[in-house]
Amino acid sequence: MIRIVTKEKVDLEVDELRCRTVRREGGRISQRWILAVMGCLATANALMMRGCLSVAITEIVTKTEMSNDTSLDDTCPASESTSSSTSSTGGTYEWSEYMQGIVLSSFAWGYAVAQIPGAMMVAKFGGKWPLGISILTAGVLTLLTPTAIQIYDAKGLIVLRVLMGVSGGVVLPSLSFLTAHWASPNERSKIGNTMTSGGMLGTIASNALSGVLIENSSIGWPIVFYFFGGFSMIWFIAWSVLCYSRPEDHPFITEKEKKHLMETTMQNSTGMNQRENLQIPWRRIMSSRPFWAVTMANISHDWGSFVMLTNLPKYLSSVLKYSIQSNGLLSALPFAAKWLVINASSWLADWLIKAGKLSRTNTRKIFVTIGGPGMAFFLIGASYAGCNRELVVTLFVLGMGVMGNFYPGSIVNIVDLSPNYAGTLMGIMKTMTALTGIAAPYAIGVLTPNHTLSEWRIVFWITVILFFTAALIFVIWGDGEVQSWNHSDNVDGKRTEVANPEQADEENISLG
Repeated sequence: MIRIVTKEKVDLEVDELRCRTVRREGGRISQRWILAVMGCLATANALMMRGCLSVAITEIVTKTEMSNDTSLDDTCPASESTSSSTSSTGGTYEWSEYMQGIVLSSFAWGYAVAQIPGAMMVAKFGGKWPLGISILTAGVLTLLTPTAIQIYDAKGLIVLRVLMGVSGGVVLPSLSFLTAHWASPNERSKIGNTMTSGGMLGTIASNALSGVLIENSSIGWPIVFYFFGGFSMIWFIAWSVLCYSRPEDHPFITEKEKKHLMETTMQNSTGMNQRENLQIPWRRIMSSRPFWAVTMANISHDWGSFVMLTNLPKYLSSVLKYSIQSNGLLSALPFAAKWLVINASSWLADWLIKAGKLSRTNTRKIFVTIGGPGMAFFLIGASYAGCNRELVVTLFVLGMGVMGNFYPGSIVNIVDLSPNYAGTLMGIMKTMTALTGIAAPYAIGVLTPNHTLSEWRIVFWITVILFFTAALIFVIWGDGEVQSWNHSDNVDGKRTEVANPEQADEENISLG
């Protein structure tokens, strides 16, 4: 059998050999992996500070009194753990469900408008300081949260959360910049995934730890904000000392590692620089059915994620009557399941494509179909399981796990469609999907004033309809192949093509 070896394959094999050599040098940990771990902790910090309010708010506000026309058959009795808990009476702030929806969605207001300015800031100042200052700013605002609530009530909290959202606008662009300068082609997925995996781990930690901290602290819910805000301060000090935007600026890096990174990343940067000069085909992008199909799929994913991230703790507390400690721990389980499925399904999807078992298009469509409608079935099952607490939690865990199939389905599909303009497409899509972070908490606050089973069932049915609609659109118009408008003339009139989506640059990192 004759083996055909391309220049690209030889380059990748040489790059892998260099990576192994550099990793073994002197028994020292390479600086790029120190950066990757610190990046992982950065995204974990960002999501912990963002998500801890979802659990804390159940203890900040007073418990909602049911209206007189609410049937007792539509509510669940208090569990034994709730009845015996000293924290089960709720807090002292009388915020309506509408106001709570505004509070929980306020982070997304700032986050949605900060995406493009954040990318511009990173392009100008590099990745280190924008990311560091972003986490530091969010940490300071988190530490100030209890004081803002005590002095200015809900309005003060809303202002802080909007500012936190604005500061979060540089996180993804910063990670993209750092991956571009610190990851060779053979390690790009590993380093990029290491940094962004912190987002899911942070969500798990914020849910699991918040309830435990509140239950066992003498000061109650403020401990959550002091703990996660303080952790970000420690991270910032370590980040400032250990990490740099570029290998050539790092004082502790070995010459061998620096040479390896500068050679491999500079080889890859030629294509990146060419793509910077490409004229973006806005009209063709905006009229592209595959682009709108993947955008719709990701809107449904983010809607479902926000429903679970910001409101699952409220459902467990107000509807199922779990204690605050049990609430936090149980709220973490669905995200742990999702993290496991993301890793397993991503590996399976790559294998199906590389082994020729399925086309890239069919692979994307199958995983979106599993992720969306699959989650929908479990969600509806949970809504009709009534007050069977163990069954409801199990269905939520299974549903969020199944939702992890969105990642090898629609989350990565942007790179399939247009390696040249993937960053532009991602910016457009992330701005639109961020709006679900505004809409979901607000809509739930309006639809569930009494937190009854029937009110929440309406929320779940809306989510189910969105999942099925988005999946149907993606199955009909979704595509896994490079689109014709990906190839555009640059300003010099030279045609630039990227035939392999796997060669797309790493500016398309997602926290999911």
